[in-house]
Amino acid sequence: MEWTRGPYTITTDPDRIDRAAVRRFLADSYWAADRPADVIDRSLDRSLAFALIHDGRQVGMARVVTDSATFAWLCDVYIEPKHRGGGLGQWLVSVVLSHPDLEGVGRWMLGTSYSHSLYRRFGFDDVPPGKFMMRRRDAGSADPG
Repeated sequence: MEWTRGPYTITTDPDRIDRAAVRRFLADSYWAADRPADVIDRSLDRSLAFALIHDGRQVGMARVVTDSATFAWLCDVYIEPKHRGGGLGQWLVSVVLSHPDLEGVGRWMLGTSYSHSLYRRFGFDDVPPGKFMMRRRDAGSADPG
């Protein structure tokens, strides 16, 4: 699918995702700086990715991990710095949330350290303490026996 606004296009076509651009941005991000290239590729292959294109060059993206029915996790959202401030982030999130494959998803989650005001415009709110739990890969494992 594609959406156009002026000189910008958002596409979900996997062949139009510039994986090198995604790797460069994530390498400079606070949340994925140490994410290996093969992990980035696998994450793109197994999720719904939205590339923001300007003049044939990818300048942003968002990715959704979902079962397309009950749960969606919005992640890896970025707009290159020189393209920020013109409402592109708001447009990108709006397109993601209105994607037909995601209609009816009952629970959306995301993690952010500094973009709360953007996501609140779309109905995201802070998670109540004690409601959700998280397990990290490096957390070790409990011995069931």
